[in-house]
Amino acid sequence: MKASVLLSVLLLATPTWAADWPQFRGANSDGASAEKIATTWPAEGPKVLWKVPMGNGFSAISVVGNRAFCHAAIDEQESVVAMDAATGKQLWATALDREIKDRQGGDGPRSTPAIDGNKVYVFGTFLKLSCLNAADGKVVWQHDLKAEFDGKEIGWGHAASPVIEGDLVYVCAGGEGQSLLAFNKNTGAVAWKGEDDGPTHCSPTPATIRGTRQIIFRTQRGLVSVVPKTGAVLWRHDFPHRVSSAASPVVGGDMVYVSTAYNVGAGVAKISKNGDAWTATELWRKEGELQNHWTTPVHKDGYLYGLYKQGPGLRCIEMATGKEMWSKGGFAWQGATTLVADHVLVQNERGEIVLVKATPQGYEEAARAQPMGGQCWTMATISNGRIFARSTTEAVCLDVADARDARQR
Repeated sequence: MKASVLLSVLLLATPTWAADWPQFRGANSDGASAEKIATTWPAEGPKVLWKVPMGNGFSAISVVGNRAFCHAAIDEQESVVAMDAATGKQLWATALDREIKDRQGGDGPRSTPAIDGNKVYVFGTFLKLSCLNAADGKVVWQHDLKAEFDGKEIGWGHAASPVIEGDLVYVCAGGEGQSLLAFNKNTGAVAWKGEDDGPTHCSPTPATIRGTRQIIFRTQRGLVSVVPKTGAVLWRHDFPHRVSSAASPVVGGDMVYVSTAYNVGAGVAKISKNGDAWTATELWRKEGELQNHWTTPVHKDGYLYGLYKQGPGLRCIEMATGKEMWSKGGFAWQGATTLVADHVLVQNERGEIVLVKATPQGYEEAARAQPMGGQCWTMATISNGRIFARSTTEAVCLDVADARDARQR
């Protein structure tokens, strides 16, 4: 049986109660998983299924079926690594570019691979967009966006992840008249290109607003929403950029949240439509406050749960007003939050993982564990009753299946 066919069979064999985490911020690019996990953990933490060395980098771990994928440095080369999701065993590794070395921002690639069918897509630190065969890591197609589309390098290297929607892969490279780019995921052919926006470290956010599917980019100008198939601009919302913007836009109903560090702050725009005309109206803006650096909050039932650069790290914010509902110290802004059912999974900067109930009523901790140490600037991901997390030196997989799921295994 050919490797690609075997991979398809194995992916289809995944239990129906499992959920994949195929790209940055999950299947819906909203940082959320619908899986139910155990919310009571042993004192020593959930069972560690495996722990393996991992090269430099800040990529989250994407999981589809029985395979996990990460972007990491191997022998000073920016590489995509495929692992057995059950054991952590490396299946293959493909080097794509040189490793970035940055004393302030850290060494190694920043973006997260996206998996669709039998292909893996990765946006490199130095603007190379690559499509690989998921079965063996061989390159299917590749674009050097700097050379081909006048892409602009930015400080600390590109950190945005590619996002897949339908048959297209979306990135922002910053070239004049071709800043926003969409490629056919199968062939690599350009589907459309346009706009002059300067690039940021933010990944695109697909969303449905007012019944219309759209892709929202956070550029140096602000927010720009486009028609997925054509790139036609639906609406814009200007918002300041200073030094670096890295938190992706967050959508809640007809509201879009944006935040930037370096004393810029945060705000929310309400999106409306009258006939074919779209309008983005600012509901609130807090200058110098609610600064998300590279961690993107998650949204549930009108509230944001995220890590903020100033003040108590973990906060619950009412999205429509910017009102703080509660805050809790002891959490570093360099970590990340993931929504899993009605809980927020918080990855703290030094490896601690904390499960917090997603409620605006107050901070309610359900469980915590310390499965690893080191520098952990990456969101933990959830798939098939397991937590996948990493530091700049290792990756770990924890068993958090609830009792029902554990029996089905």
